Amino acid sequence: MLRVGLTGGIGAGKSTVARRLAEHGAVVLDADRIAREVVEPGTEGLAEVVAAFGTDVLTADGALDRAALAGRVFGDDAARQRLNAILHPRIGARTAELMAAAPPDAIVVHDVPLLVENGLAPTYHLVLVVHADVRARVRRLAATRGMTERDARARVAAQASDEQRRAAADVWLDNTGEPERVLADVDVLWTDRLVPFEANVRYGRGAQCSVPVLVEPDPTWPAQAERLAARVRLAAGETALRVDHVGSTAVPGLAAKDVIDLQLTVASLDDADAIAGALGQAGFPYLPGFDQDDPKPGDPDPERWRKRVHTNADPGRRVNLHVRVLGSPGWRQTLLFRDWLRADAPARTEYEQLKRRLVKEDVDIEGYVAGKRPWFDDALPRAENWARRTGWTP
Repeated sequence: MLRVGLTGGIGAGKSTVARRLAEHGAVVLDADRIAREVVEPGTEGLAEVVAAFGTDVLTADGALDRAALAGRVFGDDAARQRLNAILHPRIGARTAELMAAAPPDAIVVHDVPLLVENGLAPTYHLVLVVHADVRARVRRLAATRGMTERDARARVAAQASDEQRRAAADVWLDNTGEPERVLADVDVLWTDRLVPFEANVRYGRGAQCSVPVLVEPDPTWPAQAERLAARVRLAAGETALRVDHVGSTAVPGLAAKDVIDLQLTVASLDDADAIAGALGQAGFPYLPGFDQDDPKPGDPDPERWRKRVHTNADPGRRVNLHVRVLGSPGWRQTLLFRDWLRADAPARTEYEQLKRRLVKEDVDIEGYVAGKRPWFDDALPRAENWARRTGWTP
């Protein structure tokens, strides 16, 4: 099963995207509908709301008077917390029940208006954000809900900003123009990304991605890494001692393959193996055959270099997740090289020139990795000197 979070500001056209995904076969769960369902007449949820706030929050026919309830909790933090304590567990339980009832091969789209505001992004395999500029949203709200421009702009301003939504978005769907454009984007997204992503998660396999090539630095790499790291932390739970963005995409200004490298720190390889299934279900399946960094010649204990590697199930985002033990040589060197390259511009230039030369030689990925190894061996003493000089620690 693939869990997809769908959100967007009021008037952005989120419902248009939800309907299209449903047409393709997605199981769409509407958070607003679930929130209404748990307080329908005759439910325990409604009875508890009435017990907390009185019968004046009911209409004449015994249904919840949402406007009256809003008036009771607006501006009253204690009242709002009391209401949330009643509603949120019931909404969460009903949502989990509906997800569990979906077929094992389902693509479940959870339509949540306040996904960003409530910090829910890490709970999904992928987050889709539907965007439209403010003028388009105000125009739509006037046409569909009869709002004045002032009221519409106030509603827009009260929600998450575009910057906050971009930080949470794995996919940004622009719906400012004609609906046909965003619908075409959704069609491609469904076929090229969501369907294979779901199958990869279900079968525990990595995505079939194109051969990576060197690209210019992308300023969004850190934000992408943080979204992925949040999912790793949630899947690993207390076993995760830390999750770091490492590798070339973690070094600002450095050309790199468009691959996000993450390092998950654990206390032991037994811990790494214990969470392998959870990581796979979160979209990071185990990648066999890469369980050891390169130990140095003559190392009396090459087992110190053992690790576990997971990859991505998402065909739209290449990821290498290295799971290493706290204090192990590979763990330390990975963090050291990242921080040294961030600090040492000449070393960064030297390394980039090597990478560009290897790309021009048209080596395969194994040759590319092997071609960099001598440089790292020679650079390690320089990095260690920098660490001693600056007092660096991991």
